[in-house]
Amino acid sequence: MRLNRNLLAGIGVAAAAVLLLLWLSVFTVHQTMQALVLQFGEPIRVVQEPGLHLKLPILQQVEWFEKRVLDYDAEPLEVILGDQKRLVVDTFARYRIIDPLRFRQSVGTERDFLSRLESITNSTLRNVLGEASLFTVLSEDRTALMGQIRDQANRALQQFGVNLVDVRIKRADLPPENSEAIYKRMRTEREREAKELRAQGAEIAQRIRARADRERRVLIADAQRDAEVLRGEGDAEAVKVFGQAFGRDPAFFDFYRSMQAYKEALGDDSTSIVMSPDNEFFRFFGTSDEPPPTEGRGQGRGEPQAEGAPQGAAGAKPEPPAPASNAADRAGTNGPAAPGPSAGGDAQAPAEGG
Repeated sequence: MRLNRNLLAGIGVAAAAVLLLLWLSVFTVHQTMQALVLQFGEPIRVVQEPGLHLKLPILQQVEWFEKRVLDYDAEPLEVILGDQKRLVVDTFARYRIIDPLRFRQSVGTERDFLSRLESITNSTLRNVLGEASLFTVLSEDRTALMGQIRDQANRALQQFGVNLVDVRIKRADLPPENSEAIYKRMRTEREREAKELRAQGAEIAQRIRARADRERRVLIADAQRDAEVLRGEGDAEAVKVFGQAFGRDPAFFDFYRSMQAYKEALGDDSTSIVMSPDNEFFRFFGTSDEPPPTEGRGQGRGEPQAEGAPQGAAGAKPEPPAPASNAADRAGTNGPAAPGPSAGGDAQAPAEGG
């Protein structure tokens, strides 16, 4: 009975040892990783195929390396371009470990490799961008420059078992000490262009104003000329109409003009007129039973009438007054005469303001 127990214990220990050895001799490689098998610290083989693999337990160890594309973000670097302009370049790179054995033999760890990668990419950037101008770096030709940087860096990274997939410029800025001067020069240039455009606009505006003012004066002159012509034609027509109208009845015309003279002279209540009562200006102020005086101009200045001369005898045809005929003559030639007594008399005295 005791023997059976010892046998079972031995079998169990042996099975556990076998399982432990089997566990220590088997390792799994993920599809995103690659393995380097070491024996006593020395690399003996590389495993890049994913799956289950065997190794010697305890004597061999496995070291893992990334199989995927890795990123590297470099620090901003100030470079001098081919046109002697300074530029701060911020780049990033993508690389892949293609030979884990050479990678471990050359640099050991990934941290040590990143320091070597930074120095290689920085020197390559300086070499390539040192022959390019600022316009090339900021234009579409930058892609070709990045290809040159990648190819030169790959030739230097072959000894590390690394392939540089791509190098790109994230940002390219001017140094702070140069930015202010460049911005000031750009601002001055834009202000100069703005002043030039304003001057051109002012010149065009002045030209337009001058043309508009000239056209306005021409239009006004033409309008005034046409107005004067039309006014002259209207005045001539008016004179003609007045002459025809008043020429039909000179006595009525004399009466009408005298009424206009009375209206102008006596319209204001404060007007005072000093004249002789028998002045020709008042010839229409007689009574309704007595006709207006029809004496000639020689008797219109208050001269006494000759003795024995009939005054308003019945059946006698009065002689038309001289002012009416003179007014009719003036109406037919120079238009309506100004209101007032006929030119033959001096009856109207200057009016005194009341």
